[in-house]
Amino acid sequence: MTAMHGSTGDTMLVNGQPDAVAVVPRGIARFRLVNGSNSRIYSLFLDDRRPMHLVATEGGFLRSPIALEDLVLSPGERAEILLDMSDGRTTTLMSGADPNQGPNGMFGRVQPLLNRLLDRSFPILPIAVDDRLPTHITALPASLDAAAPAPSAEVAATRRISLDMGLGAMMGMAMFDNGNAPFGINGRAFDAERIDIAVKRDTTERWTVESPMLQHPFHVHGTMFQVLSEEGQPPRPESSGWKDTVLVRESTELLVRFEQPAPPNHPFMFHCHILEHEDRGMMGQLTVI
Repeated sequence: MTAMHGSTGDTMLVNGQPDAVAVVPRGIARFRLVNGSNSRIYSLFLDDRRPMHLVATEGGFLRSPIALEDLVLSPGERAEILLDMSDGRTTTLMSGADPNQGPNGMFGRVQPLLNRLLDRSFPILPIAVDDRLPTHITALPASLDAAAPAPSAEVAATRRISLDMGLGAMMGMAMFDNGNAPFGINGRAFDAERIDIAVKRDTTERWTVESPMLQHPFHVHGTMFQVLSEEGQPPRPESSGWKDTVLVRESTELLVRFEQPAPPNHPFMFHCHILEHEDRGMMGQLTVI
């Protein structure tokens, strides 16, 4: 079960510290968030339900802030938010339950129903105001002067990427299921001697990434992409802008731009960012020439 879901601890660390508290000035506070957990997916919110204003993802600023009550951050994902703390009141950054943990993660994806029946939220970080601190941001910006232009409409190739967990993964066994790897991509476990995808430099590709089982944070080295759709719907706000990691629930469509070279002797990686999954084979290699 640990290999399948990923191991989780019982003590929250923020910047490596337990029982951390963020002390901010009265005004607008800027937080740069990275999910450094090996497997846990956080569904972040503030306990007083004040909005979090999303201003940036992995690739930089958005065009304008997006007000959110909830922000999902999977392993490896980054986000920048602005919090309006001008009222001087303390608040606490909280998280809902990990959607991959427990039987609901694998069977039926019934997390919303369980959350209505049982409150499984937990605190991440208390945020307190200190009036003695200087205030640097006094108002939320209307725009960020950071356009995120879509990549070239000309698509050089389309690919399907399946993040696979076979019977061996479900049973926690290092075995093969009908010739397929228990953890793999497109039915094959990682092989350091194999190049899985070869792309041309300065081209754009359309990738459909699928997750038949569990939710997987999908990460591509050496490039940025834009999320076109998630489960056939427009992307979530936290999937806006340029990204290099995205949480794949069932099916996610990406537009990937390849500009950095990666020769066969130094290929880029693409993988699930849950460490227990990538270490057991849910990883591949790509060249950009």
